[in-house]
Amino acid sequence: MDDIINQIKFNSRGLVPAIIQDSQTLAVLMMAYMNEEALRVTVDTGITHFWSRSRQKLWKKGETSGHIQRVKKILYDCDADTLLVLVEQSGVACHTGSPSCFFRELYERIDSSDERKGFNKTQLSGIMNSVYDVIIDRRDKPSESSYVSSLYSSGLDKILKKISEESGELIISSKNNNKDEIVYEAADLWFHSLVLLGYHGLSPQDVYRELDKRLGVSGLEKKRREGKTE
Repeated sequence: MDDIINQIKFNSRGLVPAIIQDSQTLAVLMMAYMNEEALRVTVDTGITHFWSRSRQKLWKKGETSGHIQRVKKILYDCDADTLLVLVEQSGVACHTGSPSCFFRELYERIDSSDERKGFNKTQLSGIMNSVYDVIIDRRDKPSESSYVSSLYSSGLDKILKKISEESGELIISSKNNNKDEIVYEAADLWFHSLVLLGYHGLSPQDVYRELDKRLGVSGLEKKRREGKTE
């Protein structure tokens, strides 16, 4: 291991950027810096450690929040001056409560020919599962500062009220034909639906299986069988 670490090209400050990626969803979670000590401690413990440039000290990711990162693999690039760390994330990566630090969009180009190939079915389910995992973490480890924890502590009626509110807001945004608002409100409705699933001990996989059963089945025929057509 010493021979490999000695190949890493730390910059003039003795640091190397480390890109942290979820080992299952492949979502980029965050970027931080490691010095040689942080890298060695990360390898020795199997938990990510970084060097804080502002505090000038070693820090363990999740030391206070409990949202640690268990290392699955560490790669380095062709120039040996950047690390890629694949991890199993506990809780969320960002201090804002977002699963990833990269949640603010700067630019996106969508061509009619690409059919939004940036998200395949595996990645989409991975995003949904990651959000659900955070929700369950907030359910099982309540925090006074957590919105999700407050929903669970308030009970089912509060969760159902939020779903009703979000449904109404989605309807209004659709009536207004505001596409940005439609996407935003749909995301809110999906999120609160995941909270409801968690309340009942269900998961996105249960919904995936139900939708999978419906593939190739005529919706009109299904409704006729259930006696739901007018």
